[in-house]
Amino acid sequence: MKAILSSRVHDHMKRLGIFLITLALISGIASCDGGASCGGGGGVEWDLTTSSSGGGGVIVSGEGTYADGTIVTLEAVADECYEFVEWTGADVADPYSPITTITMDQAKSIVANFALLSYDLTVDSTDGGQVASPGEDTFTYDCGTVVALTAAAEEGYYFVNWSGDVDTIANIHAPTTTITMKGDYSITANFELIPPEQFVLTTSSTAGGAVITPGEGTFLYDEGTIVDLVAEAEECYQFVNWTGDAVADPNSAITAIAMDGAKNVTANFALLSYNLTADSTDGGEVTSPGEGTFTYDCGTVVDLVADAELGYHFVEWTGDIGTIADVDGAETTIAMSGNYSITANFALFTGGNGTAEDPYQIADWWQLDNVRHFLSSHFIVVNDLDSSSIGYTELASTTAHEGKGWQPIAVSNNTFVGSFDGQGYEICALFINRPDESEVGLFGAVGEGGVIGNVGVVNGNVTGYDNAGGLVGKNEGTVGNSYANCRVIGNYNVGGLVGKNDNFEGTVTDSYATGNVTGANNVGGLVGWNREGTMSNSYATGRVTGNDNVGGLVGKNSDTASNSYATGRVTGNDNVGGLVGRNDATGTASDSYSTGSVTGNTHVGGLVGRNYGTVSNSFWDTQTSGQGGSAGGTGKTTVDMQDISTFSGAGWGIVAVGDADDRNTDYIWNIVDDATYPFLSWQPV
Repeated sequence: MKAILSSRVHDHMKRLGIFLITLALISGIASCDGGASCGGGGGVEWDLTTSSSGGGGVIVSGEGTYADGTIVTLEAVADECYEFVEWTGADVADPYSPITTITMDQAKSIVANFALLSYDLTVDSTDGGQVASPGEDTFTYDCGTVVALTAAAEEGYYFVNWSGDVDTIANIHAPTTTITMKGDYSITANFELIPPEQFVLTTSSTAGGAVITPGEGTFLYDEGTIVDLVAEAEECYQFVNWTGDAVADPNSAITAIAMDGAKNVTANFALLSYNLTADSTDGGEVTSPGEGTFTYDCGTVVDLVADAELGYHFVEWTGDIGTIADVDGAETTIAMSGNYSITANFALFTGGNGTAEDPYQIADWWQLDNVRHFLSSHFIVVNDLDSSSIGYTELASTTAHEGKGWQPIAVSNNTFVGSFDGQGYEICALFINRPDESEVGLFGAVGEGGVIGNVGVVNGNVTGYDNAGGLVGKNEGTVGNSYANCRVIGNYNVGGLVGKNDNFEGTVTDSYATGNVTGANNVGGLVGWNREGTMSNSYATGRVTGNDNVGGLVGKNSDTASNSYATGRVTGNDNVGGLVGRNDATGTASDSYSTGSVTGNTHVGGLVGRNYGTVSNSFWDTQTSGQGGSAGGTGKTTVDMQDISTFSGAGWGIVAVGDADDRNTDYIWNIVDDATYPFLSWQPV
């Protein structure tokens, strides 16, 4: 019995041991020690960190993380004047060799250590003089040190030159010079006796120039010789005078000296200084160095900073700009090599001069806002404007102008009569909340001759009183190839694109609106009241809600509407129509249609609510509108409204295309026969 029990315990312990070993192996595979990472294939990788003391760097083979067991090559590269000493931190194959290896069997950190080199300078002299500085002996200096050398001749002798390791001596013929320590050097100052009836001329110069004739150093001349002296200044310096023994003209860089004895002369130079005068045009200022006149040493690189005021932007620097690093940069530098006068130029627009040939360029909200100051000029938009564009918060956001948002450009007594070409770009997130103000939109009032084109106003919210529209409040000019996707709210004459189209010159063409429109009277998906104007080749798809004269395309039409359509739901009280709410005696509507549901109390029609004028060759969908009758036009079923013969039979310029994405611009209208309603050939896919 005891044997059986012992066997069972032994078997149990054996199984437990196998389980614990297996668990440990799984744990080892599933986790990694500090500094290691487990690859997708289960292999261990180790990080190698390298660094260096001052004086050099480390070149490593590979990327810094290595598979277990990898042998990595290390190379220590010393800077000039330094030498490699040793590797520290982790074991390497040879810690004293600049090129060695390290085996990656764990995370490791290695440091390359460098030391500054030092060199010996041995100085002596021949008979006839001595080296006064640094003396005559052997001296030790750090690599790169510039050591002053001075050789002094005894009476009756003159200094000839330096000899030996002279490669780094500045002037081997000058008794006073320097040597730069780049190695172990041995030099000798050489002296000779002055011959009878000869004298020594010693020449030197201060910083900023040199004596180029006869040179700098000591020169031997016969008694009575007239020696030419020529001093030449370096860039940014000017010659001042000769000092020492007398010369013919001490203030001239070119002069002479008479050798009637030992002579010593020095050419003196001074650093030039120049004036910088900085100013600016209206719209900004020069904040560095400021505006005024400033004096700088020649060669000084001066920081230039031009700051634009709100609504302006920096254009360029003008004047003495030859040494300005970037004449188009608001932050740049100028190198002082003369007297300079410069101007920082600012402008209200990115470019252009406002003519038709060179229109002002608009790139942000501040520049768009500046249009109001040049109402007869010409403009183009050069990029989309949205909530991230410069000036949005201050001018067009929900917090701008104390919560009123954007201030519409122009009013009735001062209308916009220039041209505004959006070039296909969009004005996004426009916010206007001015319920007590009339003529509200991106533009408040466009006058006769004014042109707005090729622009979209999207994701906007516009609230005004009378004459409110997503793009234009009141239009007496031309709006073309434009669109609005805005929620528009107002009182009288409220439209998704234009509030009121007026003055016999008002034209809206090749345009559309998709936002919801709400107002009291004369409320339309595209135009609130087409009083004395023309609407053509346009459409609206937004929901329209109002009281009197409410239409899917135009609330009240007193002039011409043609080749247009509306698909939005229309809700009102009196004079409510899918296309036109009220068509006055002077109003004509032709070659148009509507499909939206129409709801109202009195004078409600699928196409026109109340008609005193002319409606021709126009249709509405009796099924989708929920209206079997209309004050004008012809009611058709949905099937008929998608049949090309309905419209070609009425004389429309229409052609069938194979797909809703296809366009045949030779015709005003396109249709996918038996599949779609008619659509305008210009409209976007």
